Amino acid sequence: MERCLQVSLSGAPAPASLVALAAVVAVVLTSRRARSLSLSGAAAALAVGAIAAVAGYEFATLLLIFFSSASALSRLGREAKAQLVGAIVEKGDERDAAQVLANGGVFAAAALASLLWPCAHTGALAAAGGAIAAACADTWSTEIGTLSLSPPRSIISGRVVPPGTSGGVTKLGYTATIAGAALMGLSARLLGWPSAVALAIVAGGVVGALTDSLVGALWQARRRCPTCNTLTERAVHRCGASTVAAGGFRWLDNDGVNALCTLAGAFGALAAWALLR
Repeated sequence: MERCLQVSLSGAPAPASLVALAAVVAVVLTSRRARSLSLSGAAAALAVGAIAAVAGYEFATLLLIFFSSASALSRLGREAKAQLVGAIVEKGDERDAAQVLANGGVFAAAALASLLWPCAHTGALAAAGGAIAAACADTWSTEIGTLSLSPPRSIISGRVVPPGTSGGVTKLGYTATIAGAALMGLSARLLGWPSAVALAIVAGGVVGALTDSLVGALWQARRRCPTCNTLTERAVHRCGASTVAAGGFRWLDNDGVNALCTLAGAFGALAAWALLR
């Protein structure tokens, strides 16, 4: 029986991986200087990026494409989005370690698995790609969908909800979800990954983003400002009042939902790859 528990970490990293690692370091330092990453976020991003680069330049390239697109879209209509969702969302533009790991932890784990279990390499490609595609699809949906002229509706009840509400979706957001997942799938194919894996990555990205919306609507912790009587994710509302629990699981915050999103993306891509190969 073929043994899969062999480690392929021998030898020096390939030149392409070294270039990818240098690019990751440069992007992280630039992002830290621009205050897109906190100090803890920069450390976490370096760790995720280093694992990706050692696993192969393709992993690092996908990570850089995701991060670059997310950073660019976060600046799109920044002031308008801040006015729309500033009173609801818990964290700002400076991503901390929890946010970085919620979006990139599953991806890094799958990239590491591709090194530790070479005989499962193709499956690891699908899982890693699905995880980062889910993060990309969810980010694109949020950043672009927030600017929709139509009000968001709950993915569960269909009722209109305030912009920024977890589980709120729009047609523009759905379109952005597919586009973000497709970007990762197309990038993976252009990097030389098998077509079945690329298609599975797109499927995983969509599955992960939809899971994010469903989990956010059903179980993410919700809080209410007793002064403004509005729902929020913040422990202290923008008006300065301390908020109180109003539903969901208290321990499941937005970072937890994002982590489940990427996990669903990885398993969704694995399932799709198993059907397509």
